Amino acid sequence: MFEKSPKSYTDLLGKTNRIVEGTFIKGDILSHADFRLDGELIGNFQSNGKIVIGPAGSVKGDIICKNADIEGKFDGKIQVAEMLNVKSKAVIRGEVIVGKLSVEPGAEFSASCVMKSNVKTLPVHERQLPRSEEKAQ
Repeated sequence: MFEKSPKSYTDLLGKTNRIVEGTFIKGDILSHADFRLDGELIGNFQSNGKIVIGPAGSVKGDIICKNADIEGKFDGKIQVAEMLNVKSKAVIRGEVIVGKLSVEPGAEFSASCVMKSNVKTLPVHERQLPRSEEKAQ
């Protein structure tokens, strides 16, 4: 009888976006909500929430987020405002800036790491990642 109005992104927090295994994305992803990646991303990722890179997932690019769990592969620069959990089968290469870090035995962690208690990230709508076209110039 009554139609609900579309939900704002604040209503979507707590919901999880998902990219499944076998999916390849080349480009940047901006998300206000949590995100699970079991496919492959070549590009940058930004979120006000949490990213989970599953065991089949891989990211080659930069990540800015509030929390992260990595079980797959990551190559680039990652900035995590709160907690980064590196699972036992993860492969991390690059640069890591975190508030807190947990690395399980067995993980491959080949990165420079800076732990800061006050890692600040801007809301997604205020951030801009470098565009791949601008890097090439």
